[in-house]
Amino acid sequence: MGDNVEVGIYPVEEALRIADEMNLDLVEISPKADPPVCKIMDYQKFLYEQKKKEKAIKQKTQKVVVKEIRFGPQTDDHDYEFKKKYAIKFLSEGNKVKAYVFFRGRSIIYKEQGQLLLLRLAQDLEEYGKVEQLPKMEGKKMIMILAPLSKKKK
Repeated sequence: MGDNVEVGIYPVEEALRIADEMNLDLVEISPKADPPVCKIMDYQKFLYEQKKKEKAIKQKTQKVVVKEIRFGPQTDDHDYEFKKKYAIKFLSEGNKVKAYVFFRGRSIIYKEQGQLLLLRLAQDLEEYGKVEQLPKMEGKKMIMILAPLSKKKK
């Protein structure tokens, strides 16, 4: 700032006049303090800087994306391998994978096969991700969630 104003207690009219002379705004920082604390600054620039900081923080946070892979209780080896490749791709991109076996009609009697299929998938993907939720039944689905292994910074 061009003119430096001394820190002190000023009447509101005086503070407003000083801010006006400097073509800046008088901004109330702490209204509950006794006396209230104000600062002379460019309010629009202050808002711009705040938005910029928020945007930078938002960019640093990583959004968690959950990709789904669906199996049948009697999925054959070729389809299993094909879907496993996709799971590896999703985990290596940093996404979570929700693998589930969907039981239709009477196929519900093959719960053990579905659980074995999901556990086999978890074992095959050990080096890419860790099991966040073990296989459990939710209605007609048996669901297992895998999270990517955390990337170690070198």
